[in-house]
Amino acid sequence: MFTNKARILVAIAFTLLMIFFIYKQTYQLAAVALLFVALLVWGYFKEGPIILAAKQFHLKDYHKAEELLLQIKNPEWLSRKRRGFYEFMMGGISLHKQEYTTAEQHYEQAAQYPLRSVNDHVAALVHIVNINIRQGNYEKAEAYLQLAEEKGDKISAKMREVITKLESELALRKN
Repeated sequence: MFTNKARILVAIAFTLLMIFFIYKQTYQLAAVALLFVALLVWGYFKEGPIILAAKQFHLKDYHKAEELLLQIKNPEWLSRKRRGFYEFMMGGISLHKQEYTTAEQHYEQAAQYPLRSVNDHVAALVHIVNINIRQGNYEKAEAYLQLAEEKGDKISAKMREVITKLESELALRKN
């Protein structure tokens, strides 16, 4: 739950504490400080600032969310759960910027990872369907729509309604 700058500052503080504890020959406290530094480094690679970015994303501050997400240099190193959130938010940001090809790629990646709920998973699939309908790629849209429909009994009524609208729009465009 740290930005990269905050994470570095806290790691430096714990490293200085560790050096101080070694100087004072209190090795148990030095080991605890080392453990905290290791946790911060692990969090940098496995967690990143995903939670902070998610907060900004839900507040619809896409610019700040993107800044936080771009701090992650290697998203493939994120844990599976965080990677799904990362891809979902990057897809939403790309969609907001009207970069449809990039958004589609991010949503396809997000659909491969566990998300918060089945509705979020179906939302990623629905975004892919919508992008492909707009781009005239009806076969791909139909395939992803079928994947979304497979989760039909586990999703909310609102999401079912969106799927129904996309089915009718796909049927209209294909004919």
